Amino acid sequence: MKLHDLVTSPSKKRRKVVGRGDGSGSGGTSGKGHKGQKARSGVTIRPYFEGGQIPFFRRIPKRGFKSHMHKDYNVINISKLEELFSAGDLIDDAILHKRGIIPKSKSGLKILGTGDLTKAFTVKATNFSASAKAKIEAAGGKCEIV
Repeated sequence: MKLHDLVTSPSKKRRKVVGRGDGSGSGGTSGKGHKGQKARSGVTIRPYFEGGQIPFFRRIPKRGFKSHMHKDYNVINISKLEELFSAGDLIDDAILHKRGIIPKSKSGLKILGTGDLTKAFTVKATNFSASAKAKIEAAGGKCEIV
């Protein structure tokens, strides 16, 4: 006998018969308890209903504001560019993603100015911090906004 020869037998468990007298063990209330909404026929209770208690999502405090216009940039410091690229290279979000430095582009790429820069790059990004732009141009590179 092999695994592909095995056949499952149909279930032999019988359906629970309710409401057929106290002697059956499921007579009287037919397993529904006593009275109440769930004992009636046609009951539909909406999800998250808490029996008339103030629901959880109404109890918790709602504070602050989350803008739907917020842009979520991939950020990278110029010190990282200094480590990973040689002078004269073109740097943009596609190249950074291809090398596994940043994840797939969100709303674009922002270059930040932490660290020192000695090499000249051409950097194409969505946004630059003021210090990053100054350091790149001081090193002889170019900043291009895409």
